[in-house]
Amino acid sequence: MAASTNSFLVGNQTQIPSLKPKPISQSFLHLTKPTTTTTRTKPVSIRCASTATVGSDPRVTNFAAGPAALPENVLLRAQSELYNWRGSGMSVMEMSHRGKEFLSIIQKAESDLRQLLQIPSEYSVLFLQGGATTQFAALPLNLCKPDDPVDYVVTGSWGDKAFKEAQKYCDPKVVWSGKAEKYTKVPSFDGFEQNPDAKYLHICANETIHGVEFKDYPVPKNPNGFLIADMSSNFCSKPVDVSKFGVIYAGAQKNVGPSGVTIVIIRKDLIGNARDVTPVMLDYKIHDENSSLYNTPPCFGIYMCGLVFDDLLAQGGLEEVEKKNQRKAKILYDAIDESRGFFRCPVEKSVRSLMNVPFTLEKPELEAEFIKEAAKEKMVQLKGHRSVGGMRASIYNAMPLAGVEKLVAFMKEFQARHA
Repeated sequence: MAASTNSFLVGNQTQIPSLKPKPISQSFLHLTKPTTTTTRTKPVSIRCASTATVGSDPRVTNFAAGPAALPENVLLRAQSELYNWRGSGMSVMEMSHRGKEFLSIIQKAESDLRQLLQIPSEYSVLFLQGGATTQFAALPLNLCKPDDPVDYVVTGSWGDKAFKEAQKYCDPKVVWSGKAEKYTKVPSFDGFEQNPDAKYLHICANETIHGVEFKDYPVPKNPNGFLIADMSSNFCSKPVDVSKFGVIYAGAQKNVGPSGVTIVIIRKDLIGNARDVTPVMLDYKIHDENSSLYNTPPCFGIYMCGLVFDDLLAQGGLEEVEKKNQRKAKILYDAIDESRGFFRCPVEKSVRSLMNVPFTLEKPELEAEFIKEAAKEKMVQLKGHRSVGGMRASIYNAMPLAGVEKLVAFMKEFQARHA
């Protein structure tokens, strides 16, 4: 079989070209491409009004909700290390998870995450599998007895799913739901009545499907209770005071890595109370005692998360990352609000997500055409979730400002042709 354009054959061995990207700590706005035997085309400008150029020519502008876009320089770094990780003679995908090489990877990933979020020492960081959905069951199994009351604030589909799963393992109550208003707001914290005996209060910090985000966090009414947050779609998008929470959990595939890694940040005094029926793979104590290495973890995914954490630190930390995210979101929401109703965002302005922007067209019959034409301009995954329809632009950390500017230019051009 012929060698690919990115490798060549000498005798019976495939030679891999030398890859020399810039260090991960440099800004992703200035990328060094791998040196290969092929000639790369120069970036091309889009046809829309914006003059911004986004990424390399073969790359699309990806607005997917997850798995989502990753920083281009992180991908190039991983590409350069794929065949032979830092002189080890093997790929990260081939390493023993108990070998010194991978131990250095997972330990640095945890250290960098602790620095990013300023995680106190009394919290454990676990790198797990199964997605945030698995944590819907793990939480009550580790933290509750079967008859323990717990409270859930339901601001979207994921909060609702977490509540329904908890019904199997404890005594949950929905203290507020936005379902009647199609999940377009977050309640005032004095607007729902908590159970004073609730073991914990659960929220979904950012609803990926509906684009609703908590800008502040409620305090459990029970002085011995604690707050739990599913932060899957806004994890590491802004600073968070971890000490306000008993547990923070998040799937990595939105902001910090590929699918397959789930991160749990849990206060140490909450570990060790799992019920006897708790599966070993859901027992926080087992994973904590084994430093997330009880069984083979998602090694390559953890490595990728580590590269992203390093990149976020190089950008100046989460304070600077939040400023970039605020700027991107403002540009897009302003375009929607200033379209004289041609585009509409249903979410209450005070709780609009910085990560997931749902919107509809005044003329719903044009939505399919909007998505089709956007795809021709290499802007993909703009179709809204099947449960709500419309459009959705997910603009996570890795989405460059130019990507949002490109979308806005297209939206204005589309409106000019169809208004």
